[in-house]
Amino acid sequence: MAEHAQFDELARQLSAVGAVKRDLVRVLPPECPGGSAAVLTLLGRHGDMRMSKLAELLAVDLSVTSRHVAHVAARGWIERHPDPADKRSRILRLTPAGQEQLDELSERTSQLLAERLGDWTDDEIAQLIRLMTRLRSSFGDCRSPSARPPSPVVEETTRTPAST
Repeated sequence: MAEHAQFDELARQLSAVGAVKRDLVRVLPPECPGGSAAVLTLLGRHGDMRMSKLAELLAVDLSVTSRHVAHVAARGWIERHPDPADKRSRILRLTPAGQEQLDELSERTSQLLAERLGDWTDDEIAQLIRLMTRLRSSFGDCRSPSARPPSPVVEETTRTPAST
């Protein structure tokens, strides 16, 4: 088990990741702010979904999600279709223009990472990916309370299996 000082240093390093995220947001085109980029990224990764699922994945309130969705819809990057299972709900879907925008965002992000990590070896980048994946896994899906593994006390009393 790591020592307390190591966990303190890890906490400091994790808080510094915010600077990396800010640099990644700075490369986004002005017409596609971070919230819009997140909507496109999640729809690209997970496919069509309801607004409620998107809000859960974004880990923000439905009203915030609605503003982001309105922004990308106004630019023709997504379509909103009635949900056949519930006509009051809408299914969000990337359009071809949205996929093009997502491809541009991916290219800009990859280019920045390639510039900043140009002196890293392939093995070092692979190791970082493995360790970050493991870190996220250790915390469960931090985006949604329902997706977090239950605490041991909750698990003992409810016998609910941990979510992954």
